[in-house]
Amino acid sequence: MELTLDGLRYLIRYPKDYKEGERYPVLFFFHGAGTRGKDMNKLLSNPFFTHIEAHEDFPFIVVAPLCTENTWFDLFERLEKLVKETVAADFADSSRVYAIGASMGGYATWQLGMSLPEIFAAIVPICGGGMYWNAPRLKSVPVWAFHGEKDHVVSVEETKKMVAALTRAGGDIKMTLYPENKHDAWSDTYKNPAVFAWMLSHQKGSASAEKDAFSDSKIYG
Repeated sequence: MELTLDGLRYLIRYPKDYKEGERYPVLFFFHGAGTRGKDMNKLLSNPFFTHIEAHEDFPFIVVAPLCTENTWFDLFERLEKLVKETVAADFADSSRVYAIGASMGGYATWQLGMSLPEIFAAIVPICGGGMYWNAPRLKSVPVWAFHGEKDHVVSVEETKKMVAALTRAGGDIKMTLYPENKHDAWSDTYKNPAVFAWMLSHQKGSASAEKDAFSDSKIYG
């Protein structure tokens, strides 16, 4: 089903046995740069949807926005609004909200996790990166990061820096590197049922938003 929020178009996919009145885990999917544009069919044909259709039991309500701008950061306020409004919907189990994304979508996954740590129960960023100095905001959000070691589009160092920063901050972080993969670290991840089982093993409590220590403009700009 295609919907629109403040001009942001997105797809919503319900589980096969969806029943109105029940609450479901919600998974936000953020595509990479290759899916940008105004063609929803391009989003529907993204490898993510191809792979999850092969899973025997996929219990998530999937919410997948379409990036019509150059990057997700050009739409970031609308992404945050989409997340907040979706979590408030009758069908959403607010204790089980997750995010997954690859490449450009991996960057969005990292950033949304850092911007809204009070919402996400776990995130899976794939071949992305982020502002690693801000990673401590993810201390309350379990992260499983993936990257191909032969990636020449987004360096594997981008993931390693985020993982190292979150590890130093005492976060719940795990990293899987595919030794022979180039930029496509997503196919092996999407088709792995253990990734989605890992997500569902985490639920959000009543943790408040994490704060960072960068409040002195004379030191941090």
